[in-house]
Amino acid sequence: MTEQEILQQMDDLQAKLDEIRAGIVAFPVDTSMSEIEKEKQHQEDLQRIRGLRLIDDDFMNVCFDGYIDGAELLLRIILNKPDIRVKSVKTQRRMKNLLGRDICLDIDADDENGKEYNIEVQRADKGAERKRARYHSSIIDAHLLQPGEDFNKLPETFVIFITENDVIGKEKPIYRIDRRIDDTNELFDDGEHIIYVNGADKNASTELGKLMHDFFCTDPDDMNYKELADKVRYFKEDEKGVAAMCKVMEDMRNESAKTAVEKRNIEFANTLLKLGKLTIEEIAESAGLTIKRVKELAASKAVR
Repeated sequence: MTEQEILQQMDDLQAKLDEIRAGIVAFPVDTSMSEIEKEKQHQEDLQRIRGLRLIDDDFMNVCFDGYIDGAELLLRIILNKPDIRVKSVKTQRRMKNLLGRDICLDIDADDENGKEYNIEVQRADKGAERKRARYHSSIIDAHLLQPGEDFNKLPETFVIFITENDVIGKEKPIYRIDRRIDDTNELFDDGEHIIYVNGADKNASTELGKLMHDFFCTDPDDMNYKELADKVRYFKEDEKGVAAMCKVMEDMRNESAKTAVEKRNIEFANTLLKLGKLTIEEIAESAGLTIKRVKELAASKAVR
């Protein structure tokens, strides 16, 4: 950066500081919408809903939340165990890791025998890395035992990735991964299972292929399994179901807008910290952040 550019940047920062001290709001945001704009947004939402599929994770989360029959159908077909009885199912369950990264499970279910199931849908190959499956499995394990509880009480777990493409790349419809003892070629049998379902394989002669076909359908009339078709039809055609989906999409937009504003406020606070002429309290008030958050930003800059 040239000397002239540095001087210009300092002039810009000083101008921002002068605006703040004059009482000018840093980031005026007009979130109001006219009735015409609201109707346009509603029609766009309806069009998007018509194009949604179960492989789209936001739609899948809505369809499977609390839907035991749907979860049973998936697990019975994927695991080839027709006697599985699901006890509970929840979508978007966040699991905390106090020492590292949290995870958010697309579908979290358990059965009457205490087995735990995590089902993830991934359209992008990058979201289905093998080490992500390993990490999910480890965090799930960490939440299944109480302090001091015997390790043998750890239940059997299944982490299942349904992917749009064949991410393993061996042209198989399903990949079952279990630990083995190399020297004896025997299963280690620790109760941990990782499974990848190849969504690109829609072989109509198999139950799994028919299931994958249903995951990529936009029209419930084209689906093979009634349990899935009825749920998809509800959220696409029933008045209450469509209203619920529109609300979900509105909430997603609001959350996205909130995140964007927070990011912009953080950038502004960092700019003021760099200038170094305001107190932490003044920066917090000007940038719309808490004093605690500004202190965290200041500490992170000091570490660098």
